[in-house]
Amino acid sequence: MATAKLAVVSAGLSVPSSTRLLADRLADATATALRGHGVQPEVQVVELREHARDLADHLVTGFPNAALRPVIDAVVGADGLIAVTPIFAASYSGLFKTFFDVLEEDALAGKPVLLGATAGTARHSLALDHALRPLFAHLRAVAVPTGVLAAADDWGDQGLATRIERAGGELAGLVAGRAAAAPADPFADVVPFETLLRANAT
Repeated sequence: MATAKLAVVSAGLSVPSSTRLLADRLADATATALRGHGVQPEVQVVELREHARDLADHLVTGFPNAALRPVIDAVVGADGLIAVTPIFAASYSGLFKTFFDVLEEDALAGKPVLLGATAGTARHSLALDHALRPLFAHLRAVAVPTGVLAAADDWGDQGLATRIERAGGELAGLVAGRAAAAPADPFADVVPFETLLRANAT
């Protein structure tokens, strides 16, 4: 079975966090859909709140420290990305933006991304299209058609569950397509030289 790496970035500030809860539900939906495509997901969750000081250091020094480097590598090296932020003042949080600010240019180019957000009210629903999509378009990532905003009144609503399932399926379709298109190992069927020598010696 093919495998695919899925990175999940959550910019929630509290513990527990509704942003992390939405991120986990989106990851579960995507993982389930990937298995339906015959792809085994490897999921890594990044809690940005744990790296707030690391990100501030990066902004000042221009280099990621030892704690932040593997986090950036995991996101850049993933086959698909789920990015979820709380909405403040009708846009993504400063912590969320800072993480994507420190990535190298074109680090996310062509990468499938599912966008999610949490907010106190559904009035912030346009933030997905007016703030998050332009950001990831600038980063040249490929955002799936369905973005998911979970307002305070949405939890437990079937409509939210339907949007999560649809968005996860869209991301899984793109990730599975990339996995299927990955070039095969040209040396997978090569007979070791030692084996050839033994065969010729008999």
